[in-house]
Amino acid sequence: MPAMSTIESLFCRSSPWQTATARWVLPWALQGTRPTGEVLEIGGGGGAMAAQMLTSSVPAHQVQVTVTDFDPAMVAAARERLRGFGALARAEIADATALTYDDGSFDTVVSFIMLHHVIDWEQALSEAVRVLRPGGALVGYDLLGTVPARLLHRLEGAPHRFINPGQLLPHLGGLPLSDVIVRENAGLVRFRATRGPSR
Repeated sequence: MPAMSTIESLFCRSSPWQTATARWVLPWALQGTRPTGEVLEIGGGGGAMAAQMLTSSVPAHQVQVTVTDFDPAMVAAARERLRGFGALARAEIADATALTYDDGSFDTVVSFIMLHHVIDWEQALSEAVRVLRPGGALVGYDLLGTVPARLLHRLEGAPHRFINPGQLLPHLGGLPLSDVIVRENAGLVRFRATRGPSR
């Protein structure tokens, strides 16, 4: 699983991204879902989204967030950003396609604009569902394989494999999920689903 490009790494740790996350990105990405209990963010970068989840949780003790990323620099940045939340937050190095957590470890798993960097995004989603408890929520969004997205990633040399339009819904439909919702618009795909009973 590749690490972020230098440009993406700097952007994810920037103040503008932190501000945009708080005001617009997180509410839009969560699609009305309120994460509760044990929350896992896969590919959480510098921890901006996790910090906002913890800040907006009322009361805060309802949420404990584990942020994972494959890039050690991103995990270090997330640890620094989340330090003030104490035991409610932790950041760990992890491969999204081979998570080390037990089956059914989390109440919510979120993935925000990182699946295209995993390359094997199908396996990453399978792992996300595996570590979800029955009744838990899977929520996220990502880029679709549009011409502008492909050009941008080619120019900066970032490793990627996009989800193509119409490709995500059938894949999620093959996982032990219910209430699957996939929305594609303006080069982005948002998804939300509930973990069904263990098979």
